[in-house]
Amino acid sequence: MAHPSSPEPHRPQLPSGPRRLVARAPILLFRAGLGWVFGGRLLLLHHTGRVSGLDRRVVLEVVHHDASGWTVASGFGPRAAWYRNLRAQPKTVVQAGNRHHAVTAHFLTPDEGAAIMSRYAARTPRLARRLCAFMGFHAADDETLFREAGRAIPFVHLTADPGRASDR
Repeated sequence: MAHPSSPEPHRPQLPSGPRRLVARAPILLFRAGLGWVFGGRLLLLHHTGRVSGLDRRVVLEVVHHDASGWTVASGFGPRAAWYRNLRAQPKTVVQAGNRHHAVTAHFLTPDEGAAIMSRYAARTPRLARRLCAFMGFHAADDETLFREAGRAIPFVHLTADPGRASDR
């Protein structure tokens, strides 16, 4: 959900046709045991369809990773299927590299998202500026831009559950 004072961001269209096949290709690489080629930049999220109950998978960019887990963003907003599925069932499994980890999804506040986006932009400023422009954010200075975008983009921290074995 966008911050009340921020305009609703432009949400990119979900890929279709050949673009969808290209976007889903990393799933095949993870399933073939080649997840290591992404160098920790991407992870494979397993999630359960909230209506169908079927196992689903999506590859997501890792915005931040530390000993507690992984932080990811829903660039397609709160209506993305994986995001809604995690809301319904937050305990799941991720594959980072070739290892599976049991995790629990924690949905971050807009202010937490602003701080995360600001740190992400400090590490990858050109990519962050392009992402913000693509989503329709404009601001007088970069810091305002990144914080505004971070408030509007839903972020999820996938906390590693060391006491819970992965079921994959």
